[in-house]
Amino acid sequence: MKTACLGITSELIMVYRWGRMVRGFARDGFEAKLYMMNKLILLLPLWTAAGFAQPAAPDQANPLATWLRNAYMGNRNNIVRTAEKMPEENYGMRPGAQPEVRTFGQQVAHVATYNFLWCSQAKGEKNPSPGNLDKLTSKAEIMKVLNDAFTYCDGVYNALTDASGAQVVDITQESGKQTRNLRMGLLTLNYGHNNEIYGSMVVYLRMKNIVPPASEPRPQQKK
Repeated sequence: MKTACLGITSELIMVYRWGRMVRGFARDGFEAKLYMMNKLILLLPLWTAAGFAQPAAPDQANPLATWLRNAYMGNRNNIVRTAEKMPEENYGMRPGAQPEVRTFGQQVAHVATYNFLWCSQAKGEKNPSPGNLDKLTSKAEIMKVLNDAFTYCDGVYNALTDASGAQVVDITQESGKQTRNLRMGLLTLNYGHNNEIYGSMVVYLRMKNIVPPASEPRPQQKK
């Protein structure tokens, strides 16, 4: 009765339990970062459901996979539109004088790099990235690798189910270290990282007085 009063469904309770399951795989370095991402992201539907009405109920057979897929798709579309809105002459800009800070173009390429990496790990395939994406400078080249990376990841998220997400996959990191992790954990990490970089990209747009996609005025709904 208490959970009904709070508006917390059984599917959202499953999200909490999934978070506990992911934490069992947190050990060091990469896994520690994954742990922190999952602790925040996997509980996000729990928090939002308590305070906001959801426009559509998740697939009852795969509530976790459905939520993650929808979240990934919304964020990836914002990133693509952000990259499209920025004029090419600003792809080499930094928000400050520090040379270690990525240019806008490098931020976009960074998203592509890690979508190739984490989605290939989740899929159990060799990383299809052409490599050295941070060396690309033209908007056309960077947009191509971004769209290629997202197209690759789209298939991974579309094929995801709660059952396949619970499977543990063997991972060979770029350093050669062998690790294991949940497929859902890798794809959650990828989504969280995309969201993080989108937040950085927004700063570059605002510096040029460009409204980010997620902040664009929405058409007024007819009453």
